[in-house]
Amino acid sequence: MKLFPAIDLRGGACVRLYQGDYDRQTVYGDDPVAQAEAFVAEGAEVVHVVDLDAALTGEPVNRSVIARICEQLSVPVQVGGGVRTTEAADALFGAGVHRVVIGTAALENPQLVADVVAAGGRVAVGIDARGDEVATHGWTERTGRTVTELADQFAETGVEALVVTEISRDGTLEGPDEAGLRALLAATSIPVVASGGVGSLEHLRSLAAVTVAGSDGEVRRFEGAIVGRALYENKFTVSEARRVIAEVAATAGTETQEGGAS
Repeated sequence: MKLFPAIDLRGGACVRLYQGDYDRQTVYGDDPVAQAEAFVAEGAEVVHVVDLDAALTGEPVNRSVIARICEQLSVPVQVGGGVRTTEAADALFGAGVHRVVIGTAALENPQLVADVVAAGGRVAVGIDARGDEVATHGWTERTGRTVTELADQFAETGVEALVVTEISRDGTLEGPDEAGLRALLAATSIPVVASGGVGSLEHLRSLAAVTVAGSDGEVRRFEGAIVGRALYENKFTVSEARRVIAEVAATAGTETQEGGAS
């Protein structure tokens, strides 16, 4: 499991929303590029960026900031927020983005996902939910669709991952929706990146230790976990998080070897 340190952009600043509420915002810094560089200096293998302005309005007001982040980093950058056209995806790829996360548009226009993938773009589908109901437009609109329904829709499209956020957990530090994430992990063949609620190393340890039997019979684990507020409020560091994840992976490897030898 990889750690995805998160940078949420609003008005060019690093912010975090509480439970997806744009009126409950905390600003953590006005230099997102420096923050991204700090994450990489601590050992981050990938950085996750969300353009909150674009997610809400569709306007890419933070694209120049995203381009500077990509230019300065030596690791892949994954970006979501307001990717609603092939032109928007192409612009992000042109800015150096490794993988785009398509959320609202994936539900409203599934062909967009297929078109970006067909053109060679690396795509994750962003699924934001309140409970099991998917929300769109910067988490502000209900859809009546379930997480599993949306995941099933993209099973054969070539998307690289599902980035799944339980909105009521996001920014709370109270722990991820592990039960819901487990259920999705077991129900889909697409890799799953968990997002929302991680507030301690124990939360990460628990996510990293999750194994489920997938629909194809294979043992499945989370591709990654996105962490934001916990890092900004010094609950733990990137290096500490990576160490915990590595410890879990090493233990799982040992158990697998022991099981195979018996």
